[in-house]
Amino acid sequence: MQQRLGLRHPIVLGPFGGLSSVNLTAAVAEAGGLGSFGLYGYSADRIRETADELRRRTSGPIALNLWLPWVGPGERPLGEPTDRQTYDDAAEALRTLYAEAGAEPPPYAERLLPAFEEQVEAALDARPAALSFVFGVPPTEIVSAAHERGILVIGAATTVPEALALEAGGVDAIVASGFEAAGHRPSFLLPAEKSLVGGLALIPQVVDAVDVPVIAAGGIADRRGVAAALALGAEAVQVGTAFLATEESAAPHSHRDSIRSSDAHETVLTRAMSGRFARGLPNHAVRVVEESDAIAPFPLQNVLTGAFRRAAAAADRPDLLSLWMGQGAALARGATAAEVMAELVAGVATHR
Repeated sequence: MQQRLGLRHPIVLGPFGGLSSVNLTAAVAEAGGLGSFGLYGYSADRIRETADELRRRTSGPIALNLWLPWVGPGERPLGEPTDRQTYDDAAEALRTLYAEAGAEPPPYAERLLPAFEEQVEAALDARPAALSFVFGVPPTEIVSAAHERGILVIGAATTVPEALALEAGGVDAIVASGFEAAGHRPSFLLPAEKSLVGGLALIPQVVDAVDVPVIAAGGIADRRGVAAALALGAEAVQVGTAFLATEESAAPHSHRDSIRSSDAHETVLTRAMSGRFARGLPNHAVRVVEESDAIAPFPLQNVLTGAFRRAAAAADRPDLLSLWMGQGAALARGATAAEVMAELVAGVATHR
């Protein structure tokens, strides 16, 4: 995999849906890793603009990441309109948080996300080094279209059966995502609550089960995690939180500071902010939503909380942000992407 992608180092930047930055993606690619960019919620035009900007910033290998239109328990099909009453009731449940942020609920919209077909067409046209997917197995025609363009396809698994399904679907590499990982759990065969396998157990089992390269993810933030993942049989590691704390990151300053805080070891899995299970630091917003017992399904909850989260980001208020971070957050070192890369590469050398 490393040779196919032209990587100097087997380090992959975790794709951040909503928090990706061209600066960070380009910095990791320039430093010899695979710079990933999360396209969650992006229109086709925005995908093309982002790909063009990335191409101007770096000639290094880039992965574009898409969420497959998987529908979880209790969710509506993503193309199906949300009725006005459901929308208004869910927004009303967040009224106090809108007031605290000085924000208004977003206007009602039947369509909450861009069409996946438009997104993937734009991503394929961009011809990145790799296309990565979460929440399922990419359709055969998409895998074939990517391969025809020389694009490597990466899937994400939280269990061995998911890894086997991805391999059968023709992906070229699999991210084995331990439950320590930051952000959303990309489980798709069973509910996320029943797919909480730690990386130490998951990585070697996936390596033994499949014949494609395995990328280890979850709780890896320094050279020790890299060396351990490679020793378990992974061919590369995917790191998110340590890079999210760098100056090139799109995360607000208070989010970066939270990763380095004494509270960083207290992460939880919650549906409060998006409607899907995700790992982050519990804060005021999470507690208010969970105590209300009124969490709308994804993507409605994500759209509605997004209004006060954007206002909170502008004001740099960590109490109202989605403070995504993994269980290895306290291990994060390095103020810049280059410094984080140097630390991680030292783990590759240790393994060798």
